[in-house]
Amino acid sequence: MHALPLDEPRRTDKRPLVGVLAANTISIAGSSLTLIGVPWFVLQTTDSAGRAGIVAFCATLPVIVAALVGGPVIDRIGRRRVSVASDLISGLSVGAIPLLHYAGVLEFWMLCALMAVGGLVHTPGLTARAVLLPNLAEHAGTTITRAAGLYDAVSRGARMAGAAVAGLLIVAFGAETVLLLDAATFGASALLVTAFLRGVPAAEPQRTSGKVSFGSYRAELAEGWAFMTRTRLLLGVTVMVMMTNGLDQGWSSVLLPVHGREDLGGATAIGLMISLFGGFALLGALLYGMWGERFPRRAVFTAAFLLSGATRYVVAALTDTTLPLAVTMALAGLGAGMLNPILTTVMYEQVPEALRSRVSGVATAGCELTMPMGGLAAGLLVDGFGITTALLLFGGTYLLTTLSPMVFPAWRGLDAGPDVSRTESAVPDSAREASSPRPSAK
Repeated sequence: MHALPLDEPRRTDKRPLVGVLAANTISIAGSSLTLIGVPWFVLQTTDSAGRAGIVAFCATLPVIVAALVGGPVIDRIGRRRVSVASDLISGLSVGAIPLLHYAGVLEFWMLCALMAVGGLVHTPGLTARAVLLPNLAEHAGTTITRAAGLYDAVSRGARMAGAAVAGLLIVAFGAETVLLLDAATFGASALLVTAFLRGVPAAEPQRTSGKVSFGSYRAELAEGWAFMTRTRLLLGVTVMVMMTNGLDQGWSSVLLPVHGREDLGGATAIGLMISLFGGFALLGALLYGMWGERFPRRAVFTAAFLLSGATRYVVAALTDTTLPLAVTMALAGLGAGMLNPILTTVMYEQVPEALRSRVSGVATAGCELTMPMGGLAAGLLVDGFGITTALLLFGGTYLLTTLSPMVFPAWRGLDAGPDVSRTESAVPDSAREASSPRPSAK
């Protein structure tokens, strides 16, 4: 191998990374509109927290299936194509809800079915963009840690802006308008991915040995599952986030909307709370991106999770005014913003590129396993025992879950860094053959 001449700089191309960041910003901002718009639409049209929980269940159950089987599909079809198709179908499914409502033919089962379609296709698109991050970081001439921090920062900022706009739009124009706007954002995201990822090798279909069959597909999925289950840190992360995601789903789809409607004054207050959380999460992600590498990951991760978790539920249960919860949401967001950059960096350190889509799909499915039950359980608890009891039960469970990094030894691996020899030796021959070459930075 010949070294580059000393006077020849390494060429970089930031456009693919910028394109993905822009697409994620628009798409996630739109999803934040739906995060507020759909629960508010259900509460207004049915006046039932239980039905809001059922809609959340229908929206999140297909997410598990999509995440579980999506890894091998993403590799074979191509990450760019999966991302574009995901956005287009998601836009059609969410846009159909207000259109059917305006036509006077929207039934409750139709709403559940459309949300299920959106849940089925949305996660593969997010996964397809996320697993490209190391390649895009290399293209752009930056580190994975900084790219992951920026990726999470723009996502948090998009959620903040989307939530703020959603609350105002619901008050001014109704939840139906919010859902139409979300449909448009999916279309814009698809256009950006189409334009900026064309020609990026890692975004195209991966080469495979042998013809496609159910057996080979099952083998690829099993490779991702086997790698994750024998990597104790990844398994611990998946189980912990599985629990917190289910609790967070109950918070966002039922508990916060009901609390906002009954005690905080309506959709504008809900938008404010989510915006504060997102804004300070953006700040937390940026702070971690600049200085986080100086501190032990495990200590930062544990403190951030304790700050961002149970406090929201307890404060909401004990107060019916906006200010205490607003302060709590800001502090919780600051902690939450530091979590994903740590988890993303650990995932890329622990998992070799050849298995990244497969392991990411299995891990995402595991992390989202309890989300359908989170929304459903929250709705049933509110209808059966009231909002205060539901908030306290969820908060207590959250606190117990977030203590696990302090208890289980596997979490010490957060500070250990990558074990290249172990991860490379764990890559099956079939995965090595299927792996496309990394883009050259030369």
